[in-house]
Amino acid sequence: MGKIFLKNIRLYAYHGCLDEEEKIGSDYVVNVVVHTELEKSSFSDELSDTVDYVSLHAIVKEEMAVRAKLLEKVADRIIKRIFREHEEVSRARVKVAKQNPPIGGNVEEVAVALELERSAIQFN
Repeated sequence: MGKIFLKNIRLYAYHGCLDEEEKIGSDYVVNVVVHTELEKSSFSDELSDTVDYVSLHAIVKEEMAVRAKLLEKVADRIIKRIFREHEEVSRARVKVAKQNPPIGGNVEEVAVALELERSAIQFN
């Protein structure tokens, strides 16, 4: 078993409950960790034998482009799509962080992290 990491994916998106967040948008940072078998790809040196991190990045980018009020919803969509599109992933963790949130204080970021095992996932 091994892990594949995508660290600090930087995106601009329009998530949030406030009207201004929908219009103005914010900077976001997304981190992804997937657990998968790496033994076969370590031996074969073939991309087809592993989880392609380009595909994981595309999932994050596409799901971040779909507006949601809550970061929880965005993280849920990302993690469930990872499981749908990559059957070899046994466990995943997704963290979505909004940089400089409009909460009336000096806060660097607010974030939500989800971690799920394939056996516990429910698709809606």
